[in-house]
This record gives sequence, C-alpha cells and structure tokens, in this order.
Amino acid sequence: MPRVTGPTIARWRLGKELKQLRESAGCSYLDAAHRLDCSESKIRKIEASEVGVVRAELDSLLELYKLEDDDLRYLLHELQRLGKQRGWWAPLGSMPKQYAFFLSLESDARRVRTFEPMVVPGQLQTEEYAYALDAMCTFESPEELERSVQIRMARQEAFWRGRNDPSRLWVIVDEAALRRPVGKKPGIMRGQLMRLLELSDQCIFQIVPFEVGSYPGTIGPFTICEFDENVHSPVVYTHGQAGIAYLEKPEDVERAGRAFNHMAAMALSPAQSGKKILAILSEMAKLQGGENEG
Repeated sequence: MPRVTGPTIARWRLGKELKQLRESAGCSYLDAAHRLDCSESKIRKIEASEVGVVRAELDSLLELYKLEDDDLRYLLHELQRLGKQRGWWAPLGSMPKQYAFFLSLESDARRVRTFEPMVVPGQLQTEEYAYALDAMCTFESPEELERSVQIRMARQEAFWRGRNDPSRLWVIVDEAALRRPVGKKPGIMRGQLMRLLELSDQCIFQIVPFEVGSYPGTIGPFTICEFDENVHSPVVYTHGQAGIAYLEKPEDVERAGRAFNHMAAMALSPAQSGKKILAILSEMAKLQGGENEG
C-alpha cells in the first residue's frame, strides 16, 4: 500500500477505489446515485475526488458494491477520515483555491521537479528575497504582502520538515535568476545565493548557464508533481500573467517531462552549479567593492 500523506492523496485514492468497486459490482452511476439519494453528478465527483464523502455514505456504497474484504474496508474508512482533514495551510486563512490546490499537490508529492527561468523558486527563497520580489512584482498592500511571504515561509517549513531525501526536490533555474538583482539592498541577493548553497545537500539544484543558448525552458516556468503510480499520475503546474493551469493529460505530462530532462542534460551538474554560485558571489563582491571605492 502506498504511503498516504495528506487529504489530497487520500481523496484521490478513495475515489479511484470506489470507481473500481462500482464497476466490478456492475453498478452504474445511476445505481449509486439512487443508493445515496443524490444526483449522478455527485457520484462522478466523488470518484473524481472533487467532493468528499461522509462515513454513512461510504458505508452505504460499500454495501451496494457488496465489499467483503475487511482489509480493504478498513483502508477505505481510513482514506475517508484522512480526506476530511485540513492541510497545513488551512490555519493561515483563505487563499486562492488554485494556489491552495498547488500546496496540497506539493505537500503530497513523492517527487517535485521545478524549473524557473527568472526567479529563485519559492521553496528556496529567503524571507528578504521573497519580500523584495513580491514588492516589485505584485500590487499587494503591505498587509497582503506580509501574509503572502509568511505563507511562503510556512510552505517551506512544511516542505522540508522531516525530509531527508535530496531527490524529492529537483530544481533547475536559468543563470538569469541568480544574476538579476532583486531588491535595493545588495545583501538580499548575496543572502539568497548563500541560502542556495546551504540547501544544496537537501535537493538537486542545477543552473542552465548563458552559454548553452536557447533551450526548452525559454517557454516559461513549470513544476511536475509526481506521486506513487497506484495513487495518481503526475500533474504539471504552470503559472504566469494569464493565471494558473494544471495539466494532467498524458501527452502534456510527457512533453513537460521531456523538456525537463533535456534541460537537466544541458544544465551544469549540481557540483558545477555550486561553483557557479560561488563565482557569482565573487563577482558581486568585486563589483560592490568597486562601487564603494568610487
């Protein structure tokens, strides 16, 4: 049985199991809807994990499907219980539904592969860098800016807590993300680069250097969340001026995977990437020293 780490995975697994049981029992959506005295649409949404199911409804469906496997029944009850839980982000208050969904995907993923061409990804940002970045790139009020950054810091804490598998997070960034100044204080970028060095043993981190020229990442940022095979297929998350999108079609996921693998082959190795960061830090120190002299 795959690990079940949060409400999203639990709801996905429960929906999948219920669909298999219904089909094995030869029941239609209408049969299940009559049993729960609800619409066929609700049954479809339960199986697609778009809505939850209460314990009484679950037991009624299992009776209809004539489930006799006590171990499977126990698992389904556990999945239903876990599916009702709130994610770690719930106490932080309301936030856009699509972003909350991304947090749930990232929290439950077995592996996360992300590419960013212009900025350091959120999982690796320092608090100062996050403040400076959001202040430049959003039109949020000071209160909204404070909350946005604190959510990101809480996201990092949740992501890194109890994790000791460096392969769980694989990050590729364009060299531009490390050279473009963020914030007015030079110490912000220096602190951010130092943070990347500190986290280098906790994830796979690669830099695509300028000298490789054009490459698939010029299209834009994306993140691939991967799960245990019998839980859910990978989901690709993209974001930009047009908003957030989630891609689940096999051809879309395959295309994103090919692009990521191609970039990984073109990028500097993790060891070389660490040396590149040190070189950038050295250049920054010389430049700032020259400015001070002038």
